[in-house]
Amino acid sequence: MNKNTCFHCGLDTAFSKITFDDKSFCCNGCKTVYEIFSTNNLTCYYDLQQAPGTTPKDIEGKYNFLENAKIVEQLLEFNDDETQIINLYIPNVHCSSCIWILENLNKLNASISSSIVNFGKKTVRVTYNSKSITLKNLVTLLSNIGYEPYISLDDYSVGKKQIDRSLIYKLGVAGFAFGNVMFLSFPEYFQVSGFWIEQYAPVFRWLMFAFSIPVVFYSAQDYFISAYKGLRSKILNIDVPIVLGVLVLFLRSTFEIILDIGTGFFDSLTGLIFFLLLGKFFQQKTYSFLSFERDYKSYFPIGITKITSDGKEESTQVYDIKKGDRLLIRNEELIPVDCILIKGNARIDYSFVTGESKTVSKQSGDKLFAGGKQLNGTIEVDVLKSVEQSYLTQLWSNDVFKTDKALAFTNITNSISKRFTITILLIALIATSYWLILDSSKALNVFTSVLIIACPCAIALSAPFTFGNILRILGKKKFYLKNASVIEQLAKINTIIFDKTGTITTNKETSINYEGTQLSLSEESLLKSTLRGSNHPLSRSLYELLSEHNIVSLDTFEEHLGKGIEAKYNQEHIKVGSAPFVGYTVDTATLNTTVHVSTNNKYKGKFTFYNAYRKGLSQLFNTLKKDYDLVILSGDNAGEKDNLTKLLPTKTKLLFNQKPEDKLEYIKYHQSEGAKVLMIGDGLNDAGALAQSDVGIALSENVNVFSPACDAILDASKFNQLFNYIKVSKSAIKIIKWSFVLSFIYNIIGLYFAVTGQLAPVVAAILMPLSSISIVAFTTICTNFLGRELK
Repeated sequence: MNKNTCFHCGLDTAFSKITFDDKSFCCNGCKTVYEIFSTNNLTCYYDLQQAPGTTPKDIEGKYNFLENAKIVEQLLEFNDDETQIINLYIPNVHCSSCIWILENLNKLNASISSSIVNFGKKTVRVTYNSKSITLKNLVTLLSNIGYEPYISLDDYSVGKKQIDRSLIYKLGVAGFAFGNVMFLSFPEYFQVSGFWIEQYAPVFRWLMFAFSIPVVFYSAQDYFISAYKGLRSKILNIDVPIVLGVLVLFLRSTFEIILDIGTGFFDSLTGLIFFLLLGKFFQQKTYSFLSFERDYKSYFPIGITKITSDGKEESTQVYDIKKGDRLLIRNEELIPVDCILIKGNARIDYSFVTGESKTVSKQSGDKLFAGGKQLNGTIEVDVLKSVEQSYLTQLWSNDVFKTDKALAFTNITNSISKRFTITILLIALIATSYWLILDSSKALNVFTSVLIIACPCAIALSAPFTFGNILRILGKKKFYLKNASVIEQLAKINTIIFDKTGTITTNKETSINYEGTQLSLSEESLLKSTLRGSNHPLSRSLYELLSEHNIVSLDTFEEHLGKGIEAKYNQEHIKVGSAPFVGYTVDTATLNTTVHVSTNNKYKGKFTFYNAYRKGLSQLFNTLKKDYDLVILSGDNAGEKDNLTKLLPTKTKLLFNQKPEDKLEYIKYHQSEGAKVLMIGDGLNDAGALAQSDVGIALSENVNVFSPACDAILDASKFNQLFNYIKVSKSAIKIIKWSFVLSFIYNIIGLYFAVTGQLAPVVAAILMPLSSISIVAFTTICTNFLGRELK
């Protein structure tokens, strides 16, 4: 490593001593790190580990392998131009303080644009400018602030994790010590008397003390670390009362054997930690068994067009894509896999991945990355590797596209946990004071029992397990939610807005008639090639009608949302869309949906669509009308108003000739009036309306509708089940409330026995994890019962 490299900031810099806050720093980088830590009441890693400007021996040269371009390419998720993205496994992530530090890496180094922590997986996804900071610099920076990444080229692939056995080791040590302490305590239990027993009693007691030391300082260290970091960050987490109980037991027992006034409570102490860890172990196994990780390959209905070896186009699901397949990517369509550009003009928007909206142009032979969005007609690509599900799910949940939709129940859970801890500490102090006056021999047991039995773990588990299981169940029923908060938002809605074309109508049964001047073969071929680049439902239907014509490579392609599409090939220019868009000014009051065509600024004619409505539409609307205001917003004319009036309930509002911006403004206005809006559209023209609504659902029917603008994706075949999905969301909120009630009942009963001195700490330690597991079982059984009611 360069002798001018600062190990505090990870960058090459000329060292110049800087004095700040009575401390000396080698460069501005390490000074910035210290400022951030000190202003947020956090202990600076450098204060604990090293003097400013010194070189840790274990870091120097350790990451030289990250200078190898081939190795770096294997590790990166995304690598294009100046932007690189990597997902690093950080074993040392423990609490909210860790999350805060890791998600503020941009304050430590301006070259880092964002960093997002997945606390459950202990990973941080970092986006940075590779021209200003290398991966080696980034990893060195993380190591120097106490969060060294675990990097193994053998294990570093999606789906593989480092197996963390530390809990098993700690549990083993606690179990071994607990068993021996219990054995050594037998003479005390049975009050065995005799010269030999009495002579060696001090030896037995000191042996129990020796066995307790590794239990307290090794097995229980995670509780101490979590409590300490929580207090440093001014957060009363659930480990604070546990640590207090352990310290009281250990110190009281130690003083007793030092002063030779008793045997202490080493059996209760080691038993307490053993059962706490045992409960934690079973909870982890429960979490693993009831995994709610959304698996794209299991159910996501995103389709993509595959070009077969004989040149035919067929729709296939993304997870069926294999290396070497040829794919057709249309305008405004997301690239699902890493691939090589073979044909077409590629202009890619990587904002889904990087958060930056600038586009990049690519030539034939260039590599394209999953998550890019094609903005210039159709392209053909060869697949480099099959889809990695977790990556696309991550794109969908990218923080860049999150709106400010409050997580009320999450906030309630956090608020309850914090207040609960304060309340329990007060109860423990008051009860202990009472027993010190009445019967001091029970005071210690009361204090520790109260702190242990009233752990708010069960309360904190209610919402995530309920929402998590509902996510999994709805996914199996082909309703795919972006995250758990969507369930909560669904339960609150009172207004449902539907798009018409492609939403309440089905493209598969649509009939089309043409009126106008006969198109030449070259014009039909150009029309088909133009339609090929669009994902609009009308374009897809018309494209299938012209299936017999050849495809040409367009010179230009542009899609005007809400108006139409235009393209050029050689000297030919074509426009397809609304009458005003193609330049047709003659009054054409038609009662049906139409698509007009002009070539070289000369009007040719129109295609008239006779829509077929989705199965169960009338029954669904009649069911929904009891509880919700129903609205249909359509960009089409009012031609089918009479048919819809007969088909739908009388109170349904029908608004036609609505542009995309009109739909958005309509939703915004009703939200200002207090409405909670659910919008259902096709995910393309309705992107703005879907994003504006409280919940936006994109309907999927064998096309790529993947869009961060929506909150959920509904398979078109399950459209008539919408009411049942909303009903399940409301039931999920009731389950959470009931689990809160059960948890409070459990704690009240437990506290009664603890405060009255009728509950030993060891029994409390056994009951505490059982309460958490019982809440998990309750929410799982109830949610699974709800799932059986869905078709």
